[in-house]
Amino acid sequence: MPATEELSWTLVGSDGMPVPAAESFLAFLAARRFSPNTVRTYAFALGAYFSFLEERGSDWQAVRLEDLATFVAWLRRPAPNVIPLTGTAARRSARTVNKILAGVSSFYEYQVRNGCEVAGHLSVWRDVGAKRYKPFLHHVDRSAAQRRSTLKVREDRHHPRTLTAAEVEALLDACERLRDRFLMALLYETGMRIGQALGLRHEDMRTWAREILIVPRDDNANGARAKTRQTHVVHISTELARLYSDYMHAEYGDLESDYVFVNLWGGERGRPLTYGAVDHLVRRLRVVTGFHFSVHQLRHTHATELLRSGVPLVVASRRLTHTSVATTSDVYAHLDADDLRRALEPYWARRQPR
Repeated sequence: MPATEELSWTLVGSDGMPVPAAESFLAFLAARRFSPNTVRTYAFALGAYFSFLEERGSDWQAVRLEDLATFVAWLRRPAPNVIPLTGTAARRSARTVNKILAGVSSFYEYQVRNGCEVAGHLSVWRDVGAKRYKPFLHHVDRSAAQRRSTLKVREDRHHPRTLTAAEVEALLDACERLRDRFLMALLYETGMRIGQALGLRHEDMRTWAREILIVPRDDNANGARAKTRQTHVVHISTELARLYSDYMHAEYGDLESDYVFVNLWGGERGRPLTYGAVDHLVRRLRVVTGFHFSVHQLRHTHATELLRSGVPLVVASRRLTHTSVATTSDVYAHLDADDLRRALEPYWARRQPR
């Protein structure tokens, strides 16, 4: 975009010209300050959808439910250069297909607001507080509890992998710089998203109260996104607050920057740390530790440890800055047999005869 380092996305047809319907939708998302990654995901989803429509000679304003069912099959088919055999793997995973369908769903919900007739047929209107319509293909799912259910394919549930205590310790020990150790410790102890951490300012660090503020900002010079609409308070330990102070004293020094995490060696000193720089750091740490990990696994690890230690689900959800407790439950509340046994021990103890 002009005067910024932020990318924007659009969709062009086979004639090389922007597709008007998709263009207006993506512009709407950008105007609503959606994350560039979200806009990109929706752009690629619409790219697949309009490719399907062009291949069939169909118009997006003339689709019917059976066309959308065919679209799902089209997404799952093997690559064009593969001869289908029994058991041939699908071209896209179920998770990828559902991401594309979510993008198409949002596209038609947007068209509903613009008075599109076919979108009106696919989205049934109703009165639900401020939202006056049922989501795209709501009637496919008979569950009244799922108000935003969309057409989906069944996914195999894969719970996020977490790090063991020994792996976390090895990871922190592998950090040669205090900045890197503080970043990894912060992600592990608070469960912050990397975008939230990279967007931190010194004014957000209330170490005297052992608190950190997660403040949503759209003007981060490094493009960091908090993925939240409101400010959150995250409580931290004395040890983490001390690590921040050590980092400020030993490495940050007299740099004049508002950002907590900045470039300290090579390049432009004091420039906010970027996603790319963190990716390079993670790659180096993987080599040193000898195991694979991602920064998001630190968030998974923190969330799982919270729930296993008995922290109420609603508290864990607030700490993870989720907008819905259901998100926390669906993604992180994966208990194994040992977890269930420990949870039932107090129950069985109360049932023992006295």
